[in-house]
Amino acid sequence: MPQMMPLNWTLLMLFFLIIFYLYNILNFYSMNYNSIKTSTKMKTTSINWKW
Repeated sequence: MPQMMPLNWTLLMLFFLIIFYLYNILNFYSMNYNSIKTSTKMKTTSINWKW
């Protein structure tokens, strides 16, 4: 039945978008980022500009 074809394309697009978003969300939240802890002792370096 050709009248049902737009419904199939719409469902396929919706299905693809749901899977695409789920994949991206799971991929984003599954990564563990190691935070770089700054040391309490700050290194101060003086820069002498020779202008």
